[in-house]
Amino acid sequence: MIDLRTFIAGLPKVELHVHHVGSASPRIVAELAARHEGRTPVPADPDLLADYFVFRDFAHFIELYLSVVDLIRDQEDVWILTHEVARELARQQVRYAELTVTPYSHVSRGIPAPAFCEAIEDARKRAAADFGIELRWCFDIPGEAGLPAAEETLRISLDERPDGLVSFGLGGPEIGVPRPQFKPYFDQARAAGLHSVPHAGETTGPQTVWDALRELRAERIGHGISAAQDPELLAYLAERQIAMEVCPTSNVRTRAVAAIEEHPLPALVEAGLLVTINSDDPPMFGTTLDDEYAVAARLLDAGPEQVAALARNAVTASFGDPAGKQRIAEEIDAYLAAARG
Repeated sequence: MIDLRTFIAGLPKVELHVHHVGSASPRIVAELAARHEGRTPVPADPDLLADYFVFRDFAHFIELYLSVVDLIRDQEDVWILTHEVARELARQQVRYAELTVTPYSHVSRGIPAPAFCEAIEDARKRAAADFGIELRWCFDIPGEAGLPAAEETLRISLDERPDGLVSFGLGGPEIGVPRPQFKPYFDQARAAGLHSVPHAGETTGPQTVWDALRELRAERIGHGISAAQDPELLAYLAERQIAMEVCPTSNVRTRAVAAIEEHPLPALVEAGLLVTINSDDPPMFGTTLDDEYAVAARLLDAGPEQVAALARNAVTASFGDPAGKQRIAEEIDAYLAAARG
């Protein structure tokens, strides 16, 4: 009998929906808070961070998230954060990850765009050498900052164009931030060869997902859980195999879903969607990618075969190079075969 938690811990994985700053470990957040003590509400004690990261609703989550963003003050902070995120992902057998990075939030706080991109690129290369993990970037627009943030995010994406950049996204709150207004920016990003990966349908209904598909030409949907409410949308997503970046614990912690037992993950899988499992902002939500796979397995009543299939879905949906994707898929298959035998 295969112990599922042990199986998940050793399973080779791909992570597609994890935020750069939101992945800062309690140790790193506390160290940065100590450096800026007296100028930040973030506790400098790692043991107090769990209580700090209790969110009343999605708006409160954004408020606390931005307080952590404020701790990233210079190029060295950016490098340390990026390298540490890679270390934690590699511990969980993540072979490839596409980090959602919000350069606007750092550039607007005084870090020059070239210095920011230089820091994440250098950390990416070091992480590959140190941990055997490949990192890629999704530069996303912080929706709450509006069209000026969209324009600046596009400018940085096209002018700096770091080697690891593969996609263009849209995060932040959905309520009061309609997707169609960002169409011109996504059009230009797509014309430059970047993939479209906006958040949609997390705290709003299916129409937001439709807008992301029709207006932003989304190739993957961040969260997208409200699609379960619309049979026509489910059929559209299943037919085109547009991947869903599902983050179960995140949806509960931000109150997008009332309780984990009510999460629509089973409905998405049953409808034939290309579902991937992700961690979003893991330390802030008290989770890990391994934990998210365990939650998904429980919701789906899944064994090792279905868990491995979810891991292969993430490989399929990634924007990695074909040879790298094949290598990870073969590693997953070999791991499953060894676990069975």
